[in-house]
Amino acid sequence: MATMGQVKELRERTGAGMLDCKKALDEAGDDVQKAIDWLRAKGIASATKKAGRAAAEGLVDCYIHAGGKIGVLVELNCETDFVALTDGFKQLARDIAMHIAASQPEYVRREEVPAAAFEREKTIQVEKTMSEGKPLAIAEKIVLGRMSKWYEEVCLLDQKWFKDDTKTVDQVVKETASTIGENLQVRRFSRFVMGEGLAKRADDFAAEVAKASGIA
Repeated sequence: MATMGQVKELRERTGAGMLDCKKALDEAGDDVQKAIDWLRAKGIASATKKAGRAAAEGLVDCYIHAGGKIGVLVELNCETDFVALTDGFKQLARDIAMHIAASQPEYVRREEVPAAAFEREKTIQVEKTMSEGKPLAIAEKIVLGRMSKWYEEVCLLDQKWFKDDTKTVDQVVKETASTIGENLQVRRFSRFVMGEGLAKRADDFAAEVAKASGIA
C-alpha cells in the first residue's frame, strides 16, 4: 500500500490530484516512476510538468498586523534565485502572509493534516449528521461534503483567496507559477497571536525565525 509520503511526492512531481496519484501508485505497485508513466499515459500528467521540477530557492517573508498583535512567517519556494528576487514573487509571498493572518489556516495542504485530527473531526460530523435524523446512505454523503468544507477551513491551499473568493490559494499560486514560468510551492508557515500560548515567548519567536531562515 502506498504511503502518504509517496502520494505527496507523486502529486508534487506531476501536479495530479491526490486520488489520481493514489490510484496510479496502486496500479504501479507503489513504484513512483512507473506511477508517473501511468499518469502520463492517462493524460493526467505531462513530461514537462512544472510541478515536477525542484523548488529549492525562494524566500521567507513576514507580515505584522493589528499593531503588532498578529505576526506571520511564510516560506515560499521557487526554482531559481532570479525569480525569488522579482517583484511578482515577493508580492505573492507577502499576499500569502496577509492571507494567513486573516484566514487562520492550520496546515498548508491536506496531506499534512494528522490522522488523529481528521478522525476527530469526522467523528464530530458523523454524530452531528446522525443527530439530524438523516438516513445512513444520505448521511455518509453529507459527512463527505462537510469534511471537504472542513479542509477548506483548515488547509491554506484549499481556502478561498482573501482578495478574490472565486479562487483558492492553490489556484492563485498555480496561476502565478504559470505566469512566472517556474514551479512555486508554499512550504510552511507560522502564525503568532499575542497572548496565545504562553510558551511562545520572544525567544521562541526568534527560534522560529532562525529555523525558517535556515540559520538553525
